[in-house]
Amino acid sequence: MDDNGLVVTQNVNKIYGTAVRYQVLFNITLTVPRGQFLALIGPSGSGKTTLLNIIGALDRPTSGAVFIQGQNLNDLSEEDLARFRNKFLGFIFQFHYLLPEFNALENVLIPYWIASGRPKGEIVDRAMYLLERVGLKEAAKKRINLLSGGQQQRVAIARALMNFPQLILADEPTGALDTKTGEQVLELLAEIRHESNMTMIMVTHNRDVALQADRVIELIDGKLCKEVYPRVIGIKEATEILESHACNLEDINTPRTPLQEE
Repeated sequence: MDDNGLVVTQNVNKIYGTAVRYQVLFNITLTVPRGQFLALIGPSGSGKTTLLNIIGALDRPTSGAVFIQGQNLNDLSEEDLARFRNKFLGFIFQFHYLLPEFNALENVLIPYWIASGRPKGEIVDRAMYLLERVGLKEAAKKRINLLSGGQQQRVAIARALMNFPQLILADEPTGALDTKTGEQVLELLAEIRHESNMTMIMVTHNRDVALQADRVIELIDGKLCKEVYPRVIGIKEATEILESHACNLEDINTPRTPLQEE
């Protein structure tokens, strides 16, 4: 296992079905250093969301292993996995999955509530700080259905940060938003990530969104196909590589110097 990776996958395969078997992922070996913003792209059915779910302990690989902070997720029971997700991971989904019967503040508090019970004053203060950080302090007591799509996504970001996660996993976080609101959400995520050196893995269909990441990996038919570092080689060259039909699979796990990863 690579000791430098916050996330390490080793020969991860995923097969669905028994009588009829359908393989979604093929031998995915990947290292994500701490503090990196990685974007996963690829056509529908390429396996990117499946890979994100396996890294996020929402699904298990058929074979292979996933390590987060050195912890082999295969060694954890379902109950331990749930605790691990709540403690170490933050999730941001395209459709928010906020609870409509609760207000914005209560939704942000839910991860703590699940882990530790009714939140005390300092925990509520943190939730309020996070809502202020995402520009929604005045909306703390508003029901979710009274907020716009962009506001709901900001609540989801605050919720994802509630338990000080080491890793943020985002599945199409701007997919349901208009262009301007999506840009604002991405800017907010970038600011928060840089403040805390947080690691983020994001799935997106939008190549322009992906090119804002430190590193972009494309999956094709469940296999790692291309890898680019837009901040190293520039947006133009990165775009040309991603638009080409050739894979550069041999480069995917080539070690990069710290300078190259910036």
